[in-house]
This record gives sequence, structure tokens and C-alpha cells, in this order.
Amino acid sequence: MCGILGVVATTPVNQLLYDGLQVLQHRGQDAAGIATAEGGRFHMHKGSGLVRDVFRTRNMRSLMGNWGIGHCRYPTAGSADNAAEAQPFYVNSPFGLMLAHNGNLTNADQLKQDMFLQDLRHMNTNSDSEVLLNVLAHELQAASTKYQVDAETIFKAVAGVHRRVKGAYAVVAMIAGYGLLAFRDPYGIRPLVMGKNETPQGTEYMVASESVAIDTLGFKMLRDVEPGEAVLIDMRGNFVSRQCAEHTLHAPCMFEFVYLARPDSVMDGISVYETRAKMGDYLADKIRLTMPHLAIDAVIPIPDSSRPSAMDLAARLNLPYREGFVKNRYIGRTFIMPGQATRRKSVRQKLNAISQEFKGRNVLLVDDSIVRGTTSREIIMMAREAGAKKVYFASASPPVRFANVYGIDMPTRSELIAAFRNDDEICREIGADALIYQDLDALKAAVRSVNPTVTQFETSCFDGQYITGDVSAAYLQSMEDKRSRPSLQLPDDQDGFDGQDGEQLDLNLVQAG
Repeated sequence: MCGILGVVATTPVNQLLYDGLQVLQHRGQDAAGIATAEGGRFHMHKGSGLVRDVFRTRNMRSLMGNWGIGHCRYPTAGSADNAAEAQPFYVNSPFGLMLAHNGNLTNADQLKQDMFLQDLRHMNTNSDSEVLLNVLAHELQAASTKYQVDAETIFKAVAGVHRRVKGAYAVVAMIAGYGLLAFRDPYGIRPLVMGKNETPQGTEYMVASESVAIDTLGFKMLRDVEPGEAVLIDMRGNFVSRQCAEHTLHAPCMFEFVYLARPDSVMDGISVYETRAKMGDYLADKIRLTMPHLAIDAVIPIPDSSRPSAMDLAARLNLPYREGFVKNRYIGRTFIMPGQATRRKSVRQKLNAISQEFKGRNVLLVDDSIVRGTTSREIIMMAREAGAKKVYFASASPPVRFANVYGIDMPTRSELIAAFRNDDEICREIGADALIYQDLDALKAAVRSVNPTVTQFETSCFDGQYITGDVSAAYLQSMEDKRSRPSLQLPDDQDGFDGQDGEQLDLNLVQAG
């Protein structure tokens, strides 16, 4: 899960990209980067930390030009070399390319080997985004005639990427001297939306991970980029798109709607807020059916993403809805913090209980999901310390039992509390008096009720069914092995908020075509 953004504007684009990345900050707190283009020259600055920490006034002044891309990074493999893997990535052959990527390639190791032995290309990091960049560069070179670049060449190259690359990917890329390219994997697992803005100087275009970036920057939502589709906007603002995949299947990631996306976003025609409210309705029905004996005095959400579910659950069961936790807005999302020790410490820093809402009451805590169990355990302990008599816990999503291989930090089953435990064992492990999980069929029904045209979803972390069909037991074991190596783990005190080690590049490029 990362945040990506691409803009072709009629005026300097640096502030738009910065503001857009701040809106998408929830998608990645580890690193951030912006690249812009001015004629045949790229400008780039990137580094570790939050957007606000990576960019200073001097950095922004150097990001000249009317079009560019941005990225906020969320690591899925815990690399200690965060600054080196900050995006965008750059390669100078064949035309000069910048690329930012959200997702995860399931055949990255094989592609690296092919790049080295067959395509004679070198990778300098462990990032699969650099692999994807080099595959795109190679396919552009193969598709071009006398190193001329045009729309036909670019679409042919994207088709080549789709044939070679497996996994989940939403991409924004800059082609020197030509324009902005955006494309999405043939399954549409990771989100990508488009917007435009009419100005006296002409039409401006934006592509982003979520519609909230388009809304807040004053653009008008156009539509989603379709699975397998490529969108091309040249430097003069001319827009063209094409389906580049031979076979497509629309199966967006369910966890986007459960947790990852902001509630005010609309992706794949689905309102995230409305979906989460529906999850609360279905969860209430399950509680009424399976646990009518629970004497619940108040329903309390774990802020923020579970609020819509908790509110609708309380209304449907005719129970009081109360706010029992105050959130510190200056602590990052614990789910995407590297290292278990860091997560445990940050829960207490992030949330504080309002004792009056707990003292002498039986409370039902509602969260969006239970992944590792660290946060749930700490929060239940906080509720008891605040005076709760009984603490029941409800998850708006099913048990997370399987590794996610498509860009979410659930790479190994050994880290998932539900992987090898039943519901009663999980309940005891987190210290709850009762535990209620959403059913997967109910979760799917909740999302479909908002947009019935989307009939399939990527739900592998719940059911172990990998939509791309190429994920083997051997691949999953290799992920386990990589994750267990100490060299790939961040130290416990690594918070990723140091923005001083940024990378500033100013690249002179030969104009393509």
C-alpha cells in the first residue's frame, strides 16, 4: 500500500503534488518523493519520513515544471535502507523515465534474473518498483522504431509489461519529452482514479490512488482507470487511453474498503464510508443472531476507520454509541509501523481512554480488523484499566488468516494472530470477554450493496484464494524466509520520521522523439 499521484497542469505543479501527497499520507509514512519535468529536464527530491518532513522550501523551489508525479511509501518487506528505496525511481534509457508504483510484484525475483541475464539491465535496490521501471524501459525500447516515442509505442510497451509482470500494480510514470503515463494491473487490485480541471489556460489532468486527492485539489472526478488500461497525457494536455491487457478481471482489494482508504474516497464506484457503514449493519445482524445474551451498555469505536461501522451497528441494535478513545493525530498508523515493539509502544501514545465512558460498563469495542493482535490486546487492556466491567470486541472484517502478497504488510502467517487459532483462542489471546468477527460473505455483500456492478474482490488475506493464480506454496514460503532474516528487519526504535537524508536530483535529458 502506497500513495501515488500524477498531474499534468498549466501552471507549476510542485505545490499540487505536495498537497496531494499530504492528502494521501495515510497510505504510506515511510518515505516520500516528487519528480517534475521542465522541457527535457527532470527534477526530483525524495527521502525518508512524512511528506511534511521530506520537503523544505528549498526543495520545492527546485521542483520546476508543469507536470510531475509523487509517491508516499509504505514498505512491505521492512528494508532498513529506506532512503534508497524511496520513490520515484529513474532510468535514463531509452528515453528517460521516472516511475512510482503502488502494489507488489509476485514474480519480481524472476524478473530481476531476466533483467540481468537477458535484458542486460542493472537494479540498484531490492524494490520491485525498480524492477517494474526497468521492465517498462525494456519494453519501450523493444517497441520503438529508431528510438522514436509515440502513443502507439507506449501502449505496445504497456501491453508487454502486462504479459511479463505478475501481481498487483498501479503506476504513474513520466516519459521525458512526451508526458504522463498511468496504468493498472489486469485485475484492478490496487486503486487508480482520474480527474480533470478546466482552466482558462486549458485542461489539467490528475491520476491518484484515491478520489480524495482529486476532490481536495479542486479537480473533478472523471472515472477509475480500468484494469489493464493505460492512460497517456502528453505535455500539451492531450488525453488518450487504451486497454492494453489481453485478459482482465475486475477484482479490487477488499482491504482497501475495510481499512486502507480514507472514508471520503470513492474507488471503483464504491463509497468507502457507505461501505463501512454497511459492514456495521451486517455485523449487528450477526451479534443479534449469535450472541443475543451479551449485555452491552455502549458501543465504542476504535478511531478512526471503524467509526462508520460502529455507528450503524449501534443504531441497528438500538444501543448507545459513545466515543471512548481520544486519538493523538500526530502519531502514525500503527498497522504500517515497522517492528512489533514500535507498534506496541505507539498504541499507548496514539490512543487515550476516556474513563467516564468505561467505568462500571460492559462495552463493545468495534475495530475494522484484527491483524497481528497487538493493537487489540493493548486497547482491551486500556478499557479494563479505565474501569470497564466486561470488554467485548467486534471486527468489521473476517479473521485475517493468510499472507497478503499484493502490497499490504501481511507477508507471513506467523505474524497473524488468526493464522493458527480459532475464534475462542483469539479471544483469550487478546483478553476479550467475547469476540465477534464479520463473515466473509457478509463483507462482500456489504461492498456489493454500494456498487452491484463489482462482483469479485481480492480477499486472499481472509480466504487464501490468490486472484492472480500464480501464488504457490513455494512462493509463500520464500516470503516467510525473507521476512525471518534479521538483516531485513528494522530496529525497534526505527520510526521512519527522519526527513533529513533526502535525495535531490536534477537530470538533463535528451528530448525524446
